[in-house]
Amino acid sequence: MSWHPQYRSSKFRHVYGKAASKDKCYDCVPITHNINDNHFCAVNPSFIAVVTECVGGGAFLVIPIKQTGKLDPHYPKVCGHKGNVLDIKWNPFNDFVIASCSEDATVKIWDIPNQLLKRNITTPKKELLGHARRVGLIEWHPTADNILFSSGYDYKIMIWNLGVTDAVISNPVKILDAHKDVVLSMSFNTDGSLLATACRDRKIRVIDPRAGTVLQEGSYKSHRVNKVSFLGNMKMLFSTGTSRWNNRQIALWDQNDLSVPLLEEDLDGSSGLLFPVYDSDTHMLYVVGKGDGNIRYYEVSPEKPFLNYLMEYHSHLPQKGIGMMPKRGLDVAACEIFRFYKLIPTKSLIEPISMIVPRRSESYQADIYPLTAAAQPALTAEEWLAGINKGPLLVSLRPGSEAVKSLPQFPDQEPLTEATDVSQQQEAQGRISVEDKQKPREIEHGRKRLKVEENLPENQQTCLSNGFDVFQCPPPKTESELLQMYYRQQEEIRRLRELVIQRDIQIKQLSLELRNLRTDTDD
Repeated sequence: MSWHPQYRSSKFRHVYGKAASKDKCYDCVPITHNINDNHFCAVNPSFIAVVTECVGGGAFLVIPIKQTGKLDPHYPKVCGHKGNVLDIKWNPFNDFVIASCSEDATVKIWDIPNQLLKRNITTPKKELLGHARRVGLIEWHPTADNILFSSGYDYKIMIWNLGVTDAVISNPVKILDAHKDVVLSMSFNTDGSLLATACRDRKIRVIDPRAGTVLQEGSYKSHRVNKVSFLGNMKMLFSTGTSRWNNRQIALWDQNDLSVPLLEEDLDGSSGLLFPVYDSDTHMLYVVGKGDGNIRYYEVSPEKPFLNYLMEYHSHLPQKGIGMMPKRGLDVAACEIFRFYKLIPTKSLIEPISMIVPRRSESYQADIYPLTAAAQPALTAEEWLAGINKGPLLVSLRPGSEAVKSLPQFPDQEPLTEATDVSQQQEAQGRISVEDKQKPREIEHGRKRLKVEENLPENQQTCLSNGFDVFQCPPPKTESELLQMYYRQQEEIRRLRELVIQRDIQIKQLSLELRNLRTDTDD
């Protein structure tokens, strides 16, 4: 059983969840009351988007990630759908593009300006028309640019190429018609060559999306599946659902044999859905309960017992949905390895929850931050449609590393962001893996660690204090926000003073060594 990991060594054994303080939460957010079983929240390092209540149609909010505190009741919305919004997803390669699907049977692609919204956004960048009934799920391809999957209540999964110039796209590049009921969940493997689906007919399917063929199909009489997720490149699937006695249940499957699960375990008797979230970098699996405030987390291994239970985050506030911050948006200085954004409709609150590895050292912990997926695509849409597979480009999370930012594509940006974007575009056009570029930089950082005085300016260049960017934060609007900024700047001043003191000590030590050296030579 995965509940009793006896005497097992793991660097993530003591990971704990830490809820953000009230001033770092998003308050007075009118979270949707829709009963659909989706996340209702999408997060990237620049924005947090959440589906909201709206009269006459569907809408969602896009809030700058650093604009915490109380939300203005008249804050602008993205409201172009004629029915309730059911799912929203950020483009993984552009922090300023988001997709949404709705009960009006359409999928819309939106451009989000890089400044604060001043009015409602009602005109989408692109509109995808193809489904006959409402669209319940959307997923971006993990490595190919401009490829979007959508699943509707017409039992079809459609593949769209957004690289065309048309504002209205009526013909998807591929239609997957392998399901006999509503698709409840979609998940890609690491390179996006396979798609796993969970269907209301209780079956799990592994599909080749370009060929449209079902490679594996299976169901188990004692497991009614609701959500399914690929576990990276481990050749395994993880599913959540209910048992025949209506207990919440998890199951682990071999992706090449779906006849019998590798592991099956009942969790509790609650009625809420379970959302699986897998972190392929740390091999940690999070199971988030809808309708309760708990987050269970496990470590996945390729050998038995496969799932090793670590701990459980408890909260008395139930969550309706959840958002996940990409790895490039984490606070590595605090040893944060994952961050959830918990939707609490009873309090109109969005609460960040950081998963933290307790470490005493304040330096960068390379062992818990392996190379992670970058914000650049590894393939074009045409290359992927032609049958080419390629894993994601990788990047280091070490402060000061390149290619951590996403690739905005807006003409009205400041010269500084344009300069950084040009370097990122050249990097993407070159199609060179960031992992290869990282090797000389790793050597350089190794040399810098030998000299403290060379390592300190590198931390200073980021202009961050506990993940707070002084220059990109919107100006404070209220007294509490002003005080919050004041305290953070005071913390930054204190940190810089400590650096100066350390420099002075090093200078005194060097001067003393130099004096001793001179006296030795004179003797």
